[in-house]
Amino acid sequence: MPGVTKEQVAAARQMTAIEFLRRYRADDLVKSSARGEFELKSHNSFKINGESSLWHWKSRGIGGKSALDYLMHVEGCSFVKAVRLLCEEQPCFIPQRHAEVERQRPPFALPEKSPTTTRVEAYLRCRGISPQVIQKCIDDGILYESLPYHNCVFVGRDAGGTPRYAALRGTYTYGKQFKAESTGSDKRFGFCIAPTAESSAAAVFEAAIDAMAEMTLAGDAADKYRLSLGGIYAPEEGRDIHPPAALEEFLHRHPQVKRIEFCLDNDPPGRAAAAALARLYGEQYQVAVHLPPIEGFDYGDLAQAALEYRTRNKAKNCARQQTKYKEGTR
Repeated sequence: MPGVTKEQVAAARQMTAIEFLRRYRADDLVKSSARGEFELKSHNSFKINGESSLWHWKSRGIGGKSALDYLMHVEGCSFVKAVRLLCEEQPCFIPQRHAEVERQRPPFALPEKSPTTTRVEAYLRCRGISPQVIQKCIDDGILYESLPYHNCVFVGRDAGGTPRYAALRGTYTYGKQFKAESTGSDKRFGFCIAPTAESSAAAVFEAAIDAMAEMTLAGDAADKYRLSLGGIYAPEEGRDIHPPAALEEFLHRHPQVKRIEFCLDNDPPGRAAAAALARLYGEQYQVAVHLPPIEGFDYGDLAQAALEYRTRNKAKNCARQQTKYKEGTR
């Protein structure tokens, strides 16, 4: 294996993620309310079991067990660098400060851009997103199609307009849906659909497609900011929620915003997070919780259901017209 030996790889895999975190990220590791479970201050949807060392980063949809898995998937180290970080030729463990690992992160880079958006537009229309909303996001430079895989790329930008975050979603409509974030993405800068005129209201969603879907259901009205958090962290009952990095940055950059609508998923994590966020921001802002009216749905599900309903009605109307035509020609 280039750069490392099989012995080094085997040794690196011996250290568990919880052992690594307890030794070298102790300031970041905190107990969760669940028995035997821990979380990270820096990644509020990260959970790890103190006994099995199994961890899951919900907002990214990834998990693992070893320190090697953790370094690669959470701290962004390459495989070779992670192995070298964990082993010497003996092998033995090499402690390394967190700041040094941070400097090893690859810089953020957007995926290569396709000259067309055909696949992205077709996929989003199948998801019930209106052509008007799709085109606005393309025109605003926050949505494009990537190469070579033709994924949807949802872009988050800083105050100067520089891309700092990208969520990726596959455009195929069968099998397990591909979801990821570009390496080096900064979650403070979430995907955000800006209104056509200055607004004092912001709607907050878990995912970019949810923001586009709700705008579609609202008649394509670009009447408020629509911000994606890139996932949520549902706190345990009785515990405070961590302020989402994307929302905190957004509010800092938009002091005119006075009203926040939490439009999260209507599932147990979404309901818990929405209630906790409403409490957290309720003293400073006018807050409202607008969950989808159907349990288990997000706004993307609502838009797709609305599309399917329209399609069925169109088919029924077409059948009626054909029947009338046949009867009239007899």
